[in-house]
Amino acid sequence: MAKKISKFFEKFLARDTLFKDKQVLQMNYIPDDITHRDEQVDQIAEILAPSLKKQKPSNVFIYGKVGSGKTLVVKYITNQLLDTANKLNVPLKILYINCKLKRVADTEYRLMAQLIRDFGKDIPTTGLPTDEIYKTFFNIVDSKKQLLILILDEIDQLVKKCGDGILYNLTRINEELKNSQLSLVGISNDLVFVDNLDPRVKSSLSEEEIIFPPYNALQIQDILSQRVIKAFKEDVVHQGVIAKCAAYAAREHGDARRALELTRVAGELAERESSPSVNIEHLDKAEQKIEKDRIVDTIKTQPLQCQLVLYAIIKMYLKKKDVILTGEVYDIYKEHCSRSGLRPLTQRRISDIIAELDMFGILNVKVISKGRYGRTREISLAIQPSMLPKIISLLEQSLNVS
Repeated sequence: MAKKISKFFEKFLARDTLFKDKQVLQMNYIPDDITHRDEQVDQIAEILAPSLKKQKPSNVFIYGKVGSGKTLVVKYITNQLLDTANKLNVPLKILYINCKLKRVADTEYRLMAQLIRDFGKDIPTTGLPTDEIYKTFFNIVDSKKQLLILILDEIDQLVKKCGDGILYNLTRINEELKNSQLSLVGISNDLVFVDNLDPRVKSSLSEEEIIFPPYNALQIQDILSQRVIKAFKEDVVHQGVIAKCAAYAAREHGDARRALELTRVAGELAERESSPSVNIEHLDKAEQKIEKDRIVDTIKTQPLQCQLVLYAIIKMYLKKKDVILTGEVYDIYKEHCSRSGLRPLTQRRISDIIAELDMFGILNVKVISKGRYGRTREISLAIQPSMLPKIISLLEQSLNVS
């Protein structure tokens, strides 16, 4: 077996690659120039620019669908902001946290501990009282004159997991700081996220809001064309691949990130087949592969309550093989709550979860008017029936039900 694997790696190393720089198609790549986001770049730059004069910038919340360039633009601007601050000897520190990552921001303690570690101080992963960890963070931030810009990506996920008290604490900290000031940059896929916060938290945020619209197919095609030139060798990608890839991504709420991933995976599949080029067939295979992986990964990372709602919907679908109404879901959901040991959420919260699953592309939700009887929502599954056994097994294992 060892010899077989060794020969495989030798063949792999000897094989000619189609890529020139695959990093260009990765999500963490920041280009020298960002296209089709001039307005948003200018708005965010204007909000954060006062930090160069040692003035606290306003808190800013940035909203938009997945793949609309929110994180890319923020990192692009803050990287340049930090470079300018260093040249001017302005004491500016910028911290970035992805709140969707497990064991980084899934509890209030872990988030604060990660922020402390980003300042270079060791701290236990668990065990300290919450008040003490806040005090430690406060003392580090206020140990010298500086401005701190804290970027919380997927901030809505943080609030779902930890509550909005952490935002209140972080914004109120400025009232006690003597040497420093802290500004928040929140990034969210949920456009109504702030509306559900406690009024005191909303008041303390006093945020500015910027909306990122989805990219259209032509814009995604333009972005892809620029990246493909840098990522692949010359004339490797067939004509029509970029246009079809852009159409795929535009169909998914204008997700440029998805377009880049599709292109990268299509290139990798072409290489595995020892193809001299990337064609439409490779793109179609990549689309099928990513769709399956994306749905499974999305479901895996959802909170238990969200998984339970989906489990109830799937169970109903297998019985009815038809559209499902929101009220029906709630009744089945409550039955499964008692079996899994979870406390039932309100029907309104279940409606919110169903809307989130719709946004993720796992469900299709359609609002139906019933005249004087009000409105209801019809729910159907947006995932392939062939994937259901794997998803059911995943959910039953996570929820400890069967």
